[in-house]
Amino acid sequence: MAHIWVRAEQRGQEQRVGVTPHGVRLLMASGHIVTVEDSAVRAIGIDDYAATGCDIAPAHSWADAPDDAIIFGLKELDPDGPDLRHRHIMFGHAYKGQADGPDLLRRFKRGGGTLLDLEYLTDPNGRRVAAFGYWAGYAGAAVGLMAYAAQRNGGQLGAVGAYADKDALVADLRARLDGVAASNGIVIGALGRVGSGACDLLGALGVPVTKWDVEETRSGGPFPEILAHTLFVNCILARPGVPVFVPKSAVTAPRALRVIADVSCDPSSDYNPVPIYDHATSFAEPVIRVAGGDTPLDVMAIDNLPSMLPVESSQDYAAQLLPHLSDLDRDPHGVWARARAVFAEHIEGL
Repeated sequence: MAHIWVRAEQRGQEQRVGVTPHGVRLLMASGHIVTVEDSAVRAIGIDDYAATGCDIAPAHSWADAPDDAIIFGLKELDPDGPDLRHRHIMFGHAYKGQADGPDLLRRFKRGGGTLLDLEYLTDPNGRRVAAFGYWAGYAGAAVGLMAYAAQRNGGQLGAVGAYADKDALVADLRARLDGVAASNGIVIGALGRVGSGACDLLGALGVPVTKWDVEETRSGGPFPEILAHTLFVNCILARPGVPVFVPKSAVTAPRALRVIADVSCDPSSDYNPVPIYDHATSFAEPVIRVAGGDTPLDVMAIDNLPSMLPVESSQDYAAQLLPHLSDLDRDPHGVWARARAVFAEHIEGL
């Protein structure tokens, strides 16, 4: 039996949650204790959680949770917060050379806690057991098209926000693209979860899409074919061996390319396949303009894209993760053990 403490997210524009009220009921029925922090921004209201009979705690009170509580959130914690004594389930962004990774791991080491990174919950074949990828790709392609429409109308994309559902998002995109010159897209990683979401969004808008995956990129980059499309959606995670898709020289090269939607968003990684920008973007400032003139080039690199569709993405992710949450502290050799091993490997020597 585990005590699962669902914290309120600390990041702006983050409305998602990793477990739904339905999941809370099932967790409690299987013997787990569940505490859910109040949140004014979570896409699923606190009353729906209270109706399950779980404990409700004030927002951001997790630091005072019992020692045995497992703190469950999605996005990273405030970097100025305390040392970490609990077990934390979250996307830590700490293992791939990200700039803030060492500081986070040192907080765990000083506090004696453990990071169970959601990105590293994998089956025996190394495949992630739960992912937001589909909705990240869907929303990333959508913001890419918004940026393209803003360019063609002589401007640059301003702040974006969340939508009630994907139908509302598609309707807004149709209105933005009305009267705008036709575009075409290329998606790299098209056969994966992220890429399939991007392709589905482009298909819903009638945008022709070139679908590339491992086979098309096996020879190594850069790839001039990308420059022949108006929109490039990158769905490949930064990791050793991934080629550079768009080099710095592309900024000044002849190109049709107007927008790069870097859904994977690893600008601080040494393995970033799109090394023409140096920081993530946000819902408030969704694009970086890396080239101006008659053929501007904007890069979108929002790292919490599924928050654009918070209800659908939460429901999808929570359904994938729930069987594994149910196994917390009950499966000594499964996904949680593998996540602990990855943490132990990276914290050693700090």
